Amino acid sequence: MVDHSSLKTGLKVPDKLKNHGCKPISMTYPSRQMTQATFTEIPTTDPTQIFETFRWRYASNILTAAVAHFGLFDFLKDKQLTPETLQDHLKLETRPFTVLLTALKSMGLIQTTPEGKITSSPDARAHLNSREPYYVGDYLGLAADSPEVLDLVERLRTNRPADIDNQGAAFIYRSGVKSAMNQSELARHFTLSLAGRARNVAPALAQKLDLTGVDHLVDVAGGTGIYALALLEKHPNLEITLVDLPEVINIAKDITHQHPNRHRLNLEEGNMFEWTPHTSAQAFLFSNIFHDWDIPECQHLIHHYANMLPKGGRIIIHDVFLHDALDGPLPLALYSAALFTLTEGRAYAGNEYRTWLEKEGLQATHPVPTAVHCGIIEGIRNEPSLQ
Repeated sequence: MVDHSSLKTGLKVPDKLKNHGCKPISMTYPSRQMTQATFTEIPTTDPTQIFETFRWRYASNILTAAVAHFGLFDFLKDKQLTPETLQDHLKLETRPFTVLLTALKSMGLIQTTPEGKITSSPDARAHLNSREPYYVGDYLGLAADSPEVLDLVERLRTNRPADIDNQGAAFIYRSGVKSAMNQSELARHFTLSLAGRARNVAPALAQKLDLTGVDHLVDVAGGTGIYALALLEKHPNLEITLVDLPEVINIAKDITHQHPNRHRLNLEEGNMFEWTPHTSAQAFLFSNIFHDWDIPECQHLIHHYANMLPKGGRIIIHDVFLHDALDGPLPLALYSAALFTLTEGRAYAGNEYRTWLEKEGLQATHPVPTAVHCGIIEGIRNEPSLQ
């Protein structure tokens, strides 16, 4: 459903566009780009560097927050601390602590000893500890009171997405959480803002994903339907059910209604945490979904859909994957920070997904890359479900 880092923290449709009688270009997305090429045509250029460049602002924000607001490197000095000790000192919950530490490890400023202790790198000890003669933290402090840094610090300390008390969470929905995805204009704005990334990645997913033996696939929280259309083009005998919230389904109808394979795509309204298919499905696709949610919700989703799998069925996770040690790569650590500020999730490592899948009795595969940092991990049901 989502790549969120291209949106500003405030999440709102820019007023200057409204005042000039214009719509954000994402609002015109279907008419601009849906009919220009097939959804399996892989672009000859690569937008990855564009996304990486945009996310660099999270690097400076995280580094400034760590030095100027949390005093992390002054506290560490040359000590070796357990993660629990450092987390307790910073007074951060597990999700924000993980996001912060992953980014600093990816920058080469935090290291993990063979015993699992946390320590500063030599460069960090020399230049980010205020007691050292070559300290540069005051330079970073020039940005300490900038709105983006202050907002990030607030997100880290509260462990809550941006603007959730006003317009509601931008990209997520579950019972008891105020969500912009229940509001027609906001749901359309946010959903279509993410369509460009899907348009670039969907052809690679269709090319790399082996759907041998799959007649019916469910695209869980499938958003615009772009991934579904690519898979339908690639597999002429495949039928797909796309389930999402009512406002998002309305957008998917607009985008998919003229596609020649639309008759093999069923659009169904539903809450993915509770929804069950009317007919058996051999595969459940989650494309850029889990990174919106914290670990308990991710485990719930895998448990819920794993119990519906027949023998040979699979859960397909299409997402970005951090290193298993949660120490990079840096572009994904920064994307994780973007996800953290706007959702209840973060980027996860491949071994985290494999652990959740194996807990449900599924055989987990290793990542297969697609495009723009994304990849595929599958959990395959080799034995009949006990449910």
